[in-house]
Amino acid sequence: MKRSRMGLSALALISVSALALSGCATSNDEEATSAGDSSAVVSTNGSEPQNPLIPTNTTETGGGKIATSIFAGLVSYNADGEIENEVAKSIESDDATNWTVTLEEGWTFTNDEPVTASSFVDAWNYGALFSNAQSASYFFDDIVGFDYEVDSELTGLKVVDDTTFTVELASPEADWPLRLGYTAFMPLPSAAYDDMAAFGENPIGNGPYMLDGEGAWVHEEKISLVTNPGYDGVRKPVNGGLEIKFYSTQDAAYADVQGGNLDVLDAVPDSAFETYEAEFGERSVNQAAAIFQGFNMPYYLEHWSGEEGKLRRAAISMSINREEITDVIFQGTRTPATDFTSPVIDGYSDQLEGAEVLEYNPEEAVKLWAKADAIAPYGDSTFDIAYNSDGGHQAWVDAVINSVVNTLGISATGKPYPTFAAALEDRSNDALTGGTRAGWQGDYPSMYNFLAPLYQTGAGSNYEDYSSEEFDSLLKEGAAAETVEDATAKYQAAQEVLLKDLPSIPLWYSNVNGVWADTVSDVVFGWDSVPLYYQITKG
Repeated sequence: MKRSRMGLSALALISVSALALSGCATSNDEEATSAGDSSAVVSTNGSEPQNPLIPTNTTETGGGKIATSIFAGLVSYNADGEIENEVAKSIESDDATNWTVTLEEGWTFTNDEPVTASSFVDAWNYGALFSNAQSASYFFDDIVGFDYEVDSELTGLKVVDDTTFTVELASPEADWPLRLGYTAFMPLPSAAYDDMAAFGENPIGNGPYMLDGEGAWVHEEKISLVTNPGYDGVRKPVNGGLEIKFYSTQDAAYADVQGGNLDVLDAVPDSAFETYEAEFGERSVNQAAAIFQGFNMPYYLEHWSGEEGKLRRAAISMSINREEITDVIFQGTRTPATDFTSPVIDGYSDQLEGAEVLEYNPEEAVKLWAKADAIAPYGDSTFDIAYNSDGGHQAWVDAVINSVVNTLGISATGKPYPTFAAALEDRSNDALTGGTRAGWQGDYPSMYNFLAPLYQTGAGSNYEDYSSEEFDSLLKEGAAAETVEDATAKYQAAQEVLLKDLPSIPLWYSNVNGVWADTVSDVVFGWDSVPLYYQITKG
């Protein structure tokens, strides 16, 4: 079940407390019924976070998996991507511009500090402040007072009392509450501001789990979480905690599940695609998820900007046989991309103007590459794609490289990095020598979330510095649209701009392919491919 973006007329007089589904169980998100040991710790795979665990500076999957476990925001998402109230009692608006947020009483951080309206307002102001350079700062750009170039307070935020604050948006956004379960909107205790860097190493949250004491985060190895006894929200754990292990390869993680040394794995390696369902049977999953995969070409590289760059991007895209790669490498666990979002997101389309650039067309690819060479010869330059070898990407990168070489006859290679964090470091420092793997797992179920963070000018995850006034304008118009039809039309038009510019080369959409050992039960994977850890039983 997917939640449709509601138009202004539909939402203006309805509070989010009425829309939330906290009392409605579904077949994918029922409370665990199996008996288990409530003190047992569930082990699962992860990756070393790129940054200290500050919610507004955590925009990648390794850190996000942890942050959503130790923090609780105004709302959270169930398995189907529907919002459920957490700290919020209600989120209401008469005009989709001015919102009143009322909090439930009794919430506390794990240091016993009360969660108040200021806990949210201060955290959002910190995240939005230009000089704090938070990677998720752009999530606040719709609030009055935000500025991309100078320090500026979010004057649209007002604390009314301990359990109430108001939000003034720059323009109407009927689905604004939908994004509030993302980590950027989590509250912070006042202790965080004493030393934010130190806080990020040992964060104090208000979520279903908390760090298992000082030193619970062993860098490059694991992080240990235990249940938060003070948490009483909709994600109350039935287990005793989580041990998230950082693996150097997915094959190593898979071997641990096979051997009973890992309870849950949310990413089966390609080496096991042909066998994992037969081996694990009902303890496996292959379902659609909000995951987009592609690779980006930085604009700072020679040959990849201007008209020459457009021609080369299109040539590279049309030289890739997506159908063959998804069939042979992924055994049907991926679907060739036709846009920049995901089939599980409302508004997805396979009929966008210009989408033929995503089809395998070797003859046209050769022509486009020759046109680019007429502008500036590529010569003996080597085309490469950077990827993190701890994520199981080598096989498809090699396949893409082979497809490009066989079509265009150029020198090309894969460029492995040992970890995702290391790969992101070179991306953020403009130190790439070629393309880079660029996947996106939805933060919240909306087309906007698949477009703004990656391609909007100055956005935190726009590492390759793409900028288009036309795209930005269409994105802004879509966000302010009063009906689902108008919003969808604008977002699709924005994607048609991307299909011309190709800041990212869309490849395919991923299913979540997971397995779990016979040590655990009640394993459910959410809309975003992340297991609902809190309902897993063990023992």
